[in-house]
Amino acid sequence: MSGVGPVEPGEGTRAWDDLEPPPPVGHEQPRGHPAVLFYARHRRAVLASATAAALLAGGGYLYATRPQPPPPAVGPYPSQVVEVTYLGEEGSPRNAPEDSFTFAVRVTALSGPTITVVEISQPYAGLHLTSVPHTPFRARTGFGHKIVVTMNVTECANTPRNAGLPFLDVTLRNTRAMEDHSYILGERYAHDLSEALQVACSNDPPSRAKRENAAENTAARSAGSQNVDRTNRP
Repeated sequence: MSGVGPVEPGEGTRAWDDLEPPPPVGHEQPRGHPAVLFYARHRRAVLASATAAALLAGGGYLYATRPQPPPPAVGPYPSQVVEVTYLGEEGSPRNAPEDSFTFAVRVTALSGPTITVVEISQPYAGLHLTSVPHTPFRARTGFGHKIVVTMNVTECANTPRNAGLPFLDVTLRNTRAMEDHSYILGERYAHDLSEALQVACSNDPPSRAKRENAAENTAARSAGSQNVDRTNRP
């Protein structure tokens, strides 16, 4: 009897031949492992943050280097565009002191934004001034505003009897600046003011006493001269 051994199974016929080899031993983790998933999410978050930072930096650079608009044009000083014109004498208001001098001026803003007339005054210490409308008030551009000014003498010693170039001090304000400006109103205003001051101060008691003393001294000098002439007459 010939010896025949058991039939050997062919290649690929064993059950363990179809099994995959075990994963290598090392630090790598399968894709479904929690550590791998955390790393992937963290990597995506880092990339998103880096992209946002880059976009912000680029936007900031573009904003900083953008073309700048030209600065707004600076308007004129208020005194350069305001005109004050003397209109003549006016009747004094009822509540004005005796021997007051009342006149009218026209204030016109020629151009630019609206101008505020902050104050109207005059340089003489012996005069008090009031105006209607009362300051401050606004002067619209291109529109003439009539202002009635009343002056009364408070002290004749500090008033000019013959004002050569009297002027008004006007404080003006617009969006650019606030400034004080002196407006010379011309010969007509100078004549009217000088005449009014002479009339007002002619009723002043010290002035009357000075005039009487001056008249007496003149009469005495005249009488003395006549006597001298008579005694020296050949």
